[in-house]
Amino acid sequence: MSAAPPYRRDAVVGRWPRSPRSVPRARAALRKALAEWGLSALEDRAALVLTELLTNAVRHAHVPRDRHIQTRIRPLRTVAPSGAPGGVRLEVHDAAYAQPRLRAPGPDVEYGRGLVLVAALAERWGCHARPGPGKVVWAEVLG
Repeated sequence: MSAAPPYRRDAVVGRWPRSPRSVPRARAALRKALAEWGLSALEDRAALVLTELLTNAVRHAHVPRDRHIQTRIRPLRTVAPSGAPGGVRLEVHDAAYAQPRLRAPGPDVEYGRGLVLVAALAERWGCHARPGPGKVVWAEVLG
């Protein structure tokens, strides 16, 4: 079991075993952070986006089991003078190099809709290499 992620005002970082049990734990960390930042209105969309991104990493990041998946959650600031959070950036870091692809699965296909949901719920999403092994898949959910 992974330790609870450290909470800071600007970001929440978690390290998770490559296990389906990590997904609800990461969602709980997201909910706590959103409440702390006054962004609870984004909870449903952000939780679904994080679920899809993390589930993809758990299922498809074919790396040794001892490698962890990292999540980074941070509030996005608006251009308002108050600097109030206006959204959240969700990142999932894994040690696999293969980048996710948006697909158009048929109606009878059981899998392959995760990134379709991410694209529908997030204002922006993408993937890029990271320092060291692997990639970062990210999405931004705005209020």
